Amino acid sequence: MFTGIVREVGTVEAVEAGAGEGVRVVVRAPGTAAATGVGDSVAVNGVCLTAVAVADGTLAFDAVPETLRRSSLGRLRDGARVNVEAALRAGEPLGGHLVQGHVDGVGRVGRADAEGLEIEPPAELLRYLVEKGSVTVEGVSLTIAALGEDAFSVALIPHTREQTTLGALREGDEVNLEVDVLAKHVERLLQR
Repeated sequence: MFTGIVREVGTVEAVEAGAGEGVRVVVRAPGTAAATGVGDSVAVNGVCLTAVAVADGTLAFDAVPETLRRSSLGRLRDGARVNVEAALRAGEPLGGHLVQGHVDGVGRVGRADAEGLEIEPPAELLRYLVEKGSVTVEGVSLTIAALGEDAFSVALIPHTREQTTLGALREGDEVNLEVDVLAKHVERLLQR
């Protein structure tokens, strides 16, 4: 479980062929690595991954084909900057919202300006979005400022622009999206 409050921006050191059709991603994130052990969960751009190696300020993760299909991790390249958040530990403050690190789909930035971002999500995710509700973009907990027929907007404060990768996003960029898990559970219960 995560909060969507990014604690560190890491740098991808390597994306290598992994087992089967998966990949191994190596990320330099010294602050997170210092407090992470093999087997711990870490969110990378909003994707919950298991640390399979930790050494000298780096973390290695194996991403399986399912993860690559549902997220933008397969498009990472050496040198890319990524949002990193260690799993929430008992007693820590919940500053964002409940985030699982289970990416629901990949959206596309339709607009990036001084106020924030407009994001075009996959059509099947729109039903889970509400104005002033929570959404996770690239692992960052955000509030939906406006909701349209095929897009939503989020405002970005200067701190978020500086402490995450969101300030560098441009029109056309792909972003990992996780909708509020409570909305998915309510829908499922109502279907029964």
